[in-house]
Amino acid sequence: MSACRRKSWALLAFALLGLGAALRPAAQPIAPASETRAMPAPMRDVAYGGDPAQRFDIDLPARTVGAPTVFHVHGGGWAFGDKAWQVDNKRARWTQAGAFFISTNYRMCPVADPLQQARDVARALAEAQRVVARAGGDPDSFVLMGHSAGGHLVALLAARPDLVREAGARPWRATVLLDAGSVDVVETMTSPRGRIRLFRNAFGDDPAFWRAVSPMHQLDGATAPILAVCASGRRDSCSANRAFLGKAAGFGTRTQLMEKPLSHAEINRLLGEDNAYTREVEAFVQALP
Repeated sequence: MSACRRKSWALLAFALLGLGAALRPAAQPIAPASETRAMPAPMRDVAYGGDPAQRFDIDLPARTVGAPTVFHVHGGGWAFGDKAWQVDNKRARWTQAGAFFISTNYRMCPVADPLQQARDVARALAEAQRVVARAGGDPDSFVLMGHSAGGHLVALLAARPDLVREAGARPWRATVLLDAGSVDVVETMTSPRGRIRLFRNAFGDDPAFWRAVSPMHQLDGATAPILAVCASGRRDSCSANRAFLGKAAGFGTRTQLMEKPLSHAEINRLLGEDNAYTREVEAFVQALP
């Protein structure tokens, strides 16, 4: 199993470099609201478990009845990060457009390995769906979005519905991977990248564990539509995502690869700003049946 080793300064430096909706209710297009409406008070540190890390934040739209949700999972090398990282533009844009915005924390290495982290995200999703439903929103209209390590965790949940069912979560509408940390863990760990301390700390030395937490190897059926955004200049990112989407498409999943000449950090930071990239991501979800 994963050693999920203790943090190092090299790992911290890598994670900090990473710091450097896509929805609409009913038939309304997602776009910045042309009128200013009073927003309900946000809910902070909503608990979905007993650990202090098992918390999420939720921002509500002015009109919650039937509203969809963007559910965001932060990155940080499976060992660092916080739900408040670079989400201000996302939550402002998408709540103004009429969606809930939720950003979740989860336990991280060395306390919890990536499989336990995925279980945390699934539990957070289940509780978020319950909270949204109580507020009048649509618990079946969630978009799961994750950056870097968070992208890996979201992809793993898409590939392993058993983890979702185990947590009591409902299916979601679409998955958005923002330059996911790894979609093929076996390939990552058997390539030169596998010698990088960040990956060794997260995934350890056991090939059986690599397969258990590899979205590429766990995927065995159709899922909700998947959009993968990749940094075209980052080694192996786009090729790995292309292969993962190809396998998903083979099962009948609707997929789209979006290659961007942006850095790993910019893939996350610029999403939610009023730019062409944000509108492309929103268009993917708007086009869903």
